Amino acid sequence: MERIRVGVIGLGLFGEIHSDAITGIPNLELAALCTRNEARLEELARKFGIAKAHTDYRALLNDPEIDAVNVTTMWDQHTAPTVAALEAGKHVFVEKPLASTVADCQRICDAAKAAEGILMVGHICRFNPRYVSAKREIEAGTLGRILVLSSRRNIPAAWTPEILNKIGPLVGDGVHDTDLMLWLTGDRIVSVYAQTVSLRGLKYPDAGQTMYRFASGATATMETVQCMPEKTPFDIDERMSIIGADGFLHIQDTFPNIGVCSKEGFRSPDTTYWPELYGVTGGALRDELMYFARCIDEGRAPEIITPEEAMAALRATLAAEQSAATGEVVRLD
Repeated sequence: MERIRVGVIGLGLFGEIHSDAITGIPNLELAALCTRNEARLEELARKFGIAKAHTDYRALLNDPEIDAVNVTTMWDQHTAPTVAALEAGKHVFVEKPLASTVADCQRICDAAKAAEGILMVGHICRFNPRYVSAKREIEAGTLGRILVLSSRRNIPAAWTPEILNKIGPLVGDGVHDTDLMLWLTGDRIVSVYAQTVSLRGLKYPDAGQTMYRFASGATATMETVQCMPEKTPFDIDERMSIIGADGFLHIQDTFPNIGVCSKEGFRSPDTTYWPELYGVTGGALRDELMYFARCIDEGRAPEIITPEEAMAALRATLAAEQSAATGEVVRLD
């Protein structure tokens, strides 16, 4: 198996986390970095020992030695580098949400259909073993007809001032649970109603709640709060319940799967998404990128998550933002 040489475009928090994960996967090679921030570029090029460091993604894409790119820019900056990378014949992994508009999602989907390389969207929760187990139970018919879903994805306020000046909770974290609900049910959202609450006067609200109606008649509620109090002892309070006619299941990925008490207080480190395991980034992110690499090696498009599925989740969460702004139910065709 030949090593796949990867360039990372966008070097914020997620760009660095992705770079860390790539360096720990045997058949991936972190070969190039790109960001417009020259100081950040120099910092991470030095950290990872990368000689190919660019401030223009087009220079990276013109390098014939780069096989694949990870696009980890902000969501409203995904489209241009993703489409350009696909047109350049590269394999592309792009973080969620796929884009900031449905039209841009469609542009990316169209480019992927015409491309030689493959496109994968980073809906990491589909690689969380708890949701994978839930999917298996639902497909086995354990719950019967699904009636009601509910989710919670809440994070401390200290994480979010910068985030909420770029993306709101209904889309930024809501797209995770929206995608999971669509994936787990195999259903389609037909109407959306949402409300938000602002606390700190940031560009986007601090909290939101969304209600979905599915084509089957099932309903769902989704809570996304990004202003949990300062002493909150976990990085994320992540839960989902699914109730069917014959059974129910509950997923919890928050404390206390491990709890640590120190002089600074109580905390619960991540054990699911990108924990450090013996000096290597592991968890769902590693599994997700390994699956991307396997699809490249086998010459097939990813099946666990498709661009069209990513577009459906984005469309529903944008409808939630529209509903919160207007106070009206938004109907989807």
